[in-house]
Amino acid sequence: MAALLLGAVLLVAQPQLVPSRPAELGQQELLRKAGTLQDDVRYGAARNGSAQQLPQTIIIGVRKGGTRALLEMLSLHPDVAAAENEVHFFDWEEHYGHGLGWYLSQMPFSWPHQLTVEKTPAYFTSPKVPERVHSMNPSIRLLLILRDPSERVLSDYTQVFYNHMQKRKPYPSIEEFLVRDGRLNVDYKALNRSLYHVHMQNWLRFFPLRHIHIVDGDRLIRDPFPEIQKVERFLKLSPQINASNFYFNKTKGFYCLRDSGRDRCLHESKGRAHPQVDPKLLNKLHEYFHEPNKKFFELVGRTFDWH
Repeated sequence: MAALLLGAVLLVAQPQLVPSRPAELGQQELLRKAGTLQDDVRYGAARNGSAQQLPQTIIIGVRKGGTRALLEMLSLHPDVAAAENEVHFFDWEEHYGHGLGWYLSQMPFSWPHQLTVEKTPAYFTSPKVPERVHSMNPSIRLLLILRDPSERVLSDYTQVFYNHMQKRKPYPSIEEFLVRDGRLNVDYKALNRSLYHVHMQNWLRFFPLRHIHIVDGDRLIRDPFPEIQKVERFLKLSPQINASNFYFNKTKGFYCLRDSGRDRCLHESKGRAHPQVDPKLLNKLHEYFHEPNKKFFELVGRTFDWH
């Protein structure tokens, strides 16, 4: 009899399974089902009042622009709940095929008053992503952090170079990627990622500029607090992050964070020294981005202190 009672209790306590969502469902149906899943979570596993929510803000890029630093700094705010990992929902077909219910399941638990934030830097340069994000939420607020395009190219190369070094795999010099037949190799993917005006035009087809806040990544490195204040205002968050939350670490050479007496810095993979590049080649890089940068400035109605 005791065994039967125990079995009944376990059967009642078993969580309700959510069926997989076919990719061909329309966006409205996906949203409805995502909302149902959210209700289940709030009622079931999160009886304390917290729940998983679809993001109201996404950091869309750019790769090697400072997205991790931006997310960590924004996470200092008590009203922000940030997804820990890059979700790659809108740019990876396998993930997107799982539907919004799966996307929701990747989000952190948060309180009703909190803003859920996700970051995937590849979104900015992925052609299909703007329309997909718009289909989910046309009112979403987007954060885009950009650096000097030439510096971003060098950071891009540096990351891949160190990834190969850690695996003890050889990797060509940056000159071998940047130069082909004596000319700048315009097919190098890292160069294309820095053509900001091309990718921005794609986003502006679906979102007005007022929905996209551009963070100056170079200024964020030099003096983070003013840039974070602008982000707070854009997201309509109360001013909770203070100058005392940042301190310059002389050993690392960049700012670290101080939160409730606890100090933390970005991972050692951040802020790595760039490879030495021939000055003539560097000038070619600066010249290549001169006109694209002008087009970007005109597109967004502001300028940046780039070469």
